[in-house]
Amino acid sequence: MNQYPLWKYLLILLSLLLGLVYTLPNFYGESPAVQVLPLRSSLKADTALLARVDEVLKSAQLAPEVVSLDATSVKARFADTDTQLKAKDVLQAQLGEDYMVALNLLSRSPQWLPDYFNALPMYLGLDLRGGVHFLMQVDMKGSLDKALESSSGDIRSTLREANIAYSGVSRDGSIVTTKFRDADARSKGEEELKQRFAGLEFNSSESGSDFLLHGRLKQQEQLRIQEAAIQQNLTTLRNRVNELGVAEPVIQQQGADRIVVQLPGVQDTARAKEILGRTATLEVRLVDDERQIGSGSVAPFGTEIFKDSDGSLLLVKKSVILTGDSIDDAQPGFDSRNNEPAVHINLDAKGARKFKDATRENVGKRMAIILFEKGRGEVVTAPVIREEIGGGRVQISGRMNTVEANDTALLLRAGALATPMEIIEERTIGPSLGADNIKRGFDSTKIGFIAIAIFMIVYYLMFGTVSVLALGANLLLLVALLSMMQATLTLPGMAGIALTLGMAIDANVLINERIREELRNGVPPQMAIHTGYENAFATILDSNITTLIAGIALFMFGSGPIKGFAVVLCLGILTSMFSAVMVSRMLVNLIYGRKTRLNKVAIG
Repeated sequence: MNQYPLWKYLLILLSLLLGLVYTLPNFYGESPAVQVLPLRSSLKADTALLARVDEVLKSAQLAPEVVSLDATSVKARFADTDTQLKAKDVLQAQLGEDYMVALNLLSRSPQWLPDYFNALPMYLGLDLRGGVHFLMQVDMKGSLDKALESSSGDIRSTLREANIAYSGVSRDGSIVTTKFRDADARSKGEEELKQRFAGLEFNSSESGSDFLLHGRLKQQEQLRIQEAAIQQNLTTLRNRVNELGVAEPVIQQQGADRIVVQLPGVQDTARAKEILGRTATLEVRLVDDERQIGSGSVAPFGTEIFKDSDGSLLLVKKSVILTGDSIDDAQPGFDSRNNEPAVHINLDAKGARKFKDATRENVGKRMAIILFEKGRGEVVTAPVIREEIGGGRVQISGRMNTVEANDTALLLRAGALATPMEIIEERTIGPSLGADNIKRGFDSTKIGFIAIAIFMIVYYLMFGTVSVLALGANLLLLVALLSMMQATLTLPGMAGIALTLGMAIDANVLINERIREELRNGVPPQMAIHTGYENAFATILDSNITTLIAGIALFMFGSGPIKGFAVVLCLGILTSMFSAVMVSRMLVNLIYGRKTRLNKVAIG
């Protein structure tokens, strides 16, 4: 009657054992560390970089606890934050701008836990453990320059489509100048451009035999472009944070040209900084192969010098054929010809038309695909145009591995930034900020648990002890689930844990009282235990389902900390159902179920 089949005992024990394994990493704490990440595709995180980091630290007489290498970076762990900060400064100075050196926190848990079970500690929010705080400066001048450069190309296309003769379009600062050979052509051009470019104001002048038409952005158009740039960058950052899987982020505008990004509980701060700090502004331009350049050369008028992915110099024309604004989608994949990692890009209708025209008019020439990161452009690939390319599908391939292809696709897919941004302030908030909150939250949960345990043991004796053990199993499983999901625990989440404990013990109280009631009615102890659990289950299920509905509603319609509370509450309901019914019943079965003749039970 009060016996489980063997498989059920084994299932419960396995669940508790896994719960213990995934809870363990939370007890070891974390150490301050620095993370070194290569920024250029030609640089790799390998044993050479590991040896170089180790040599720099030793020469500065900084002794790390351990220096390790993973797939994308080198990490050095230290005993205290003072050494960590010194190491960051030394490494950044020695390694230069080609490497990112970021502050980090690494778990002290044994390596076999993540290696064999992927067991990692749960994240703590900014109010408990801290996280990463970035203040980003938006390049407003860059957004205006980009709009003017785009207008220059569109003016050429408009005049060609309208069959209006012109002799050139150039940009000098904030003015776009179009040259005509006679006044009549200028008059027709001005009329056409005023209809097509409402954001530009035009005025005319003459210079020698040239009839000039000058266009500049209207004041209200400048404000519109800048506001649109901020809003697009905000949206893009939110998309990128979603791609990173960060819980409860804060992304908001500060002032006219700054954005604040807070990522609570992020451990891999180097990757977060890389993804958010890279502008990923894509530009397609023509390569100037007619002129040769060497080391130390100055770029001729109308051109710029960029580094190719292999470090060689490439002379590229300033005129932009296409920008990242025209990207609809970007997915990592492989080049069908040589099976190398590549990024496949889909262009919108306008971008596809521009790309088709450019490739048709420049067959035999090289086209450079440039990825701008943190204000620096790098030529990803510069293939020769063999034929006209239509259909709006473009492929970026070259010297990149699978991880770099995935990252590049992520950045472009998450949305092209309207204008470059630069991280002007970075703070990694350590555990000291939330130490008091952690202590108070832990103490309140501990005191509540002890008070509940004393009451249950005194009032229900052996069954009270079983209830306390089931309550401990509930807490163990809840923390394990949060760790497995890599959830971010905040103060509202700790409140959810405390509430879960109360709800879980309430279920055991119902069970114990039903058993007492059966015993008072003269039912034999074995039957009373069986009937008590059976009758209490329906009531427990009803009460938990109604609370689960409320938790789901909070998750669906809440935001930020409310969502965190809802997640813990919903998970707590599931673990409390399992522990209050299954775990406690298993313990009672082991204590009383094996006795064929049971005269009394210790239930108070």
